[in-house]
Amino acid sequence: MDLRNIINQADTTLIDVRAPFEYVMGHVAGAKNIPLGDILNRIEEIRQLGGPIVVYCRSGARSGQAMAFLRAQGIREVYNGGGLQDVEAYLENVC
Repeated sequence: MDLRNIINQADTTLIDVRAPFEYVMGHVAGAKNIPLGDILNRIEEIRQLGGPIVVYCRSGARSGQAMAFLRAQGIREVYNGGGLQDVEAYLENVC
């Protein structure tokens, strides 16, 4: 399954790992804001989400770190969505 399909599944959770001020400036509707620095403290909350998790940031670098950390914690169904614009493009191109 490709990232576009994963992002558009009803049970997918989008997590914006940018700082709160970045999130306020614009984010995907319905995305949770869990800054990269808070991931460790909120790992149990993230485990409880169920379904696929797609993390994104501004460029894909922080979300790549978040994905690697979450996978190291045993969360297997987590994907790097890249930057905000990448995720928005996947949402916009749904047929």
